[in-house]
Amino acid sequence: MSESFLLGAVLALAGGFLDAHTYLVRGGVFANAQTGNVVLLGVRLMDRDWPGALHSLVPILAFIAGVLTTELMRGRGLRWERLHWRQLAVAVEAAVLLAVAALPGWADAWANVLVSYVCAVQVQSFRKVNGSVLATTMCTGNLRSGTEAFYRRWATGEGAQLRLAARSYGVVLFFAAGAALGAWCSGMWGRQAVLAACGLLCLAFLMMFRRAQALDE
Repeated sequence: MSESFLLGAVLALAGGFLDAHTYLVRGGVFANAQTGNVVLLGVRLMDRDWPGALHSLVPILAFIAGVLTTELMRGRGLRWERLHWRQLAVAVEAAVLLAVAALPGWADAWANVLVSYVCAVQVQSFRKVNGSVLATTMCTGNLRSGTEAFYRRWATGEGAQLRLAARSYGVVLFFAAGAALGAWCSGMWGRQAVLAACGLLCLAFLMMFRRAQALDE
């Protein structure tokens, strides 16, 4: 279930939602990916802007912490009798987003740091959709994979490549739909809109739990 397209679609909705939310409500920042922060870190170090460099470094460290947290949960996952470690990862994401909803406007930088942490946990925990390597918190790799698969389908006629292209572009479309939902909710509820993303993660948690029950039965 953790690699199903349905779960990937829900997680992509949450990923797009968070990117739109932090951009519109938390200071015009895309907190899901760290490429921009790495670029800004290099530029600010060259300019000897030490406070600015530190400001760029913190979300990068938060992302690293998210990956390490996920690996820790993965390593100890077998100790849980009824809970898969990926369910625990989603629960951690939802709990952190509850904290983000409570942060006031002057703490936007810390809100973005926490969202970076959440996205790191998600991207490290859910790395495949139907066996294909795809991300639910960013689109660049998915667009590359989908376009490559589409070309290979045209060049070789392999039906599997067309299915991979459909999955890749499908995840991108759900990410875009999540961004649209995030924009609408953020316009309606402001900082509290992040609770809707928390709800999507709770749905993902329950989907995996119900699947586990069905397999046991």
